[in-house]
Amino acid sequence: MNATPDTLALRSQCANAIRALAMDAVQAANSGHPGMPMGMADIAEALWRHHLKHDPADPKWIDRDRFVVSNGHGSMLLYALLHLSGYDLPIDELKRFRQLHSRTPGHPEIDVTPGVETTTGPLGQGISNAVGMALAEKLLADEFNRPGHAVIDHRTYVFLGDGCLMEGISHEACSLAGTWQLNKLIAFYDDNGISIDGDVKGWFSDDTPGRFEAYGWTVLRDVDGHDFAALDRAIAQAQASDKPVLVCCKTRIGQGSPNRAGTAKAHGEALGEAEIALTRQALGWTAAPFDIPEAIEQAWSALEPGARRRRDWNDRFGAYAKAYPELAAELLRRLSATPALDHRTEAALASAIEGAEARHAAVATRKASQDVLQEVGPAMPELLGGSADLTGSNLTDWKGHRPLKGRGTGNHVHYGVREFGMAAIMNGVALHGGYRPFGGTFLTFADYARNAIRMSALMHLPVVYVFTHDSIGLGEDGPTHQPIEHASSLRLIPNVDVWRPADATETAVAWRQSLRRDDGPSCLLLSRQALPHGGDGRERIENIARGAYVLRRPEGERVALLASGSEIGIALQAAALLAADGIPARVVSVPCLDAFDRQDAAYRSAVIPRHLPRLAIEAGSTGLWWKYVGERGDVIGLDRFGESAPAAQLFKLFGLTAEAAAERARQLVRPQGAIAADSEFGTELNAVLSSN
Repeated sequence: MNATPDTLALRSQCANAIRALAMDAVQAANSGHPGMPMGMADIAEALWRHHLKHDPADPKWIDRDRFVVSNGHGSMLLYALLHLSGYDLPIDELKRFRQLHSRTPGHPEIDVTPGVETTTGPLGQGISNAVGMALAEKLLADEFNRPGHAVIDHRTYVFLGDGCLMEGISHEACSLAGTWQLNKLIAFYDDNGISIDGDVKGWFSDDTPGRFEAYGWTVLRDVDGHDFAALDRAIAQAQASDKPVLVCCKTRIGQGSPNRAGTAKAHGEALGEAEIALTRQALGWTAAPFDIPEAIEQAWSALEPGARRRRDWNDRFGAYAKAYPELAAELLRRLSATPALDHRTEAALASAIEGAEARHAAVATRKASQDVLQEVGPAMPELLGGSADLTGSNLTDWKGHRPLKGRGTGNHVHYGVREFGMAAIMNGVALHGGYRPFGGTFLTFADYARNAIRMSALMHLPVVYVFTHDSIGLGEDGPTHQPIEHASSLRLIPNVDVWRPADATETAVAWRQSLRRDDGPSCLLLSRQALPHGGDGRERIENIARGAYVLRRPEGERVALLASGSEIGIALQAAALLAADGIPARVVSVPCLDAFDRQDAAYRSAVIPRHLPRLAIEAGSTGLWWKYVGERGDVIGLDRFGESAPAAQLFKLFGLTAEAAAERARQLVRPQGAIAADSEFGTELNAVLSSN
């Protein structure tokens, strides 16, 4: 609780400070959303000044409460709270709201503004991230707390609005939160009845409280969002619940504005100088724009109580570390800013790669992925796997895994048929820290999760997406389940590493690189059908990690065949056919275009030389491959939807065969004398190739 003696007038003015800053910042930018900050200001005062456990001097304190603004368009509410509470967010940054390189972007972004817990804006994802945060807190508490030593004991609070609840992802995530009984998750619903298009009654008539009660939440109905006493009672009641809690707060959007409050005009545009003057008068707020009276500043500051809470926790953690030194060290490792894989995990990954090399067996890469998990799962305590009701197809489990069901604990999550919710929850787990989440579904259903994958990339979160049944090779399920554009569409998202391995060894290396990565998500695109072993050697293993490498390099090569995944087998067979015709063909395996693009120019030229005509082969959209084959090249792929039939028939139907590839390659090969091997470029390139 705040130590400042409070009166109703003081609390009202503390809330009005939020309203004033929101009005002023949006007006200065002539852009933004003043209505939500003004409408939720009283709820924010009740929570932040009297209940939220945090320390502005240490925004990453392990046991802080998490606070998520799911209705992220109301970002000025969060920026006002951070500034007023004492975070490193000076008033000049609020004056630069929504301006280039400011620390107050249009929607909250992690790693831009201190105290922001997740990047929000796409509605519904913030509440879903919060479910992941609350899940991580629960699992960590169960794993690390000991009698008399509750070192993990914090809550996750969420502000959300009608838009979050209209988005289907909120159903997916909140249903799971109820099933898991995440009792430290408390959401405040800004029930103001207004969205951009006006009164929501015409398009949002759900019984929202009934919906959440059906999920298994505690629901506090009809709480006056502008009554401090009612809000205090609701928060205390919510904190005592043994279930997640939805506090339904009746509010007025743009509260305080004489002519805009309660209307859609308050939602997403500046109030205007005249209306701001009237609002100041109605609120009794006499301070100049961006000026906060000293008494209000002192009442808002959380620096002293925050430091006191953190010191108390540090003392308790010291006692815990003395009693349980190994647990304390492991907890700190896993909650560090960039937790490195420990020696157990690295050893397990090395063993998985060695095992794949030694077996020389034809295996579906989804099964090869599970073989990696058999090694890594028992050795990596922070691994938190899962699947969207496809565990037996995605093969995301391992021997000895502990399924998470209901209120229990575990390290493998059954997300049910909730691809979008799964992805956003995994983002929340990664944001909280302590676990490395991965989850699986069919590649074609990446479409359902796509925006959350994009948010993984935007936030640089090390989430691993396991996408199986990666092509028409899945066969009889037909075009609804056969991915065509999906590999390319995922590759188009900045900061996503998309791996499409060709055999068990490439799969194991892809897992190693994905788990080592700490600055963004990885997607593993895995086959249903068995793929042959592609080769051996330490050099190959290290070159796989570089995203592309030469798998076959004959003397006098005249054409290069590029492929990924299951099409490597086609490329190798085509090379054999070409060799019989006296056309030596290089074969290049390209498991990860993203990793390959990060290599230096010399390596890229050595792997895919410009002096050779190039043919790319992939059972998917062809567009991105033209970057690698150039004007003299060609691409075999699919730019139409698939068919329902056995896989072998489909590959033949769509020209994805060794015979078809060999014929296309023959058409690319120029007469021998047409290649100026002794040209300046050719000589330089040959030198690079010979040294590689």
